[in-house]
Amino acid sequence: MTRWNRCLLLGAIAVLLPALAGCEAGASAPTLEFHPANPGTDVTQNGITIDNLFVLGAPLGSAIPPGGRAGVFLAIESENGDRLVSVSAPGAASSVKLAGGPIDLPAQTLVDLSGPEPHVVLTGLTSPLSGGDTVQLALTFAVAGVVIVGVPVEPKAYDYATFSPPPVIPTPTVSAKPPSARPPSAKPKAHASGSASASASASPSTTP
Repeated sequence: MTRWNRCLLLGAIAVLLPALAGCEAGASAPTLEFHPANPGTDVTQNGITIDNLFVLGAPLGSAIPPGGRAGVFLAIESENGDRLVSVSAPGAASSVKLAGGPIDLPAQTLVDLSGPEPHVVLTGLTSPLSGGDTVQLALTFAVAGVVIVGVPVEPKAYDYATFSPPPVIPTPTVSAKPPSARPPSAKPKAHASGSASASASASPSTTP
């Protein structure tokens, strides 16, 4: 075998070795795994892991108007057990509602709040909200404290087209004020004096 042939053989082996190693890795090889796109935010802080956190906006080409509501979707896992006490959106919404109150997070258990109905709702939006915007959320946990996250707004389209909007909160009715039991009595009118009445009623005498 010539020196040139030996070089070609060694080069071919060097190219084939990575491919053979990938085949031997089987179905668990990283190159064979499919990782779907994750449009939301992922964060791990103070023993709390948050996956695919996003705000659902309006359909494509439109926006949720100021004063409206928007759902928040996510999945949470606590390393040692915790509770999501409250959520706020400074500068984006007047308040954030947790459906059913604070959310318990058992240790090392994924709590799925990814829909299709929102468990976290932004209410009283301060400005129009549409896909592509970013909202800052502050999530307060009983043990981990406050976790501040920049959250993307996804349009209600594609994979999220079937997600439910926040439920309508009924407006409380105001009952009419009941009428008083008895109207106030009218004050008696003042009568003219007797002398004035007598002079007014007197008629002049006539001479026959």
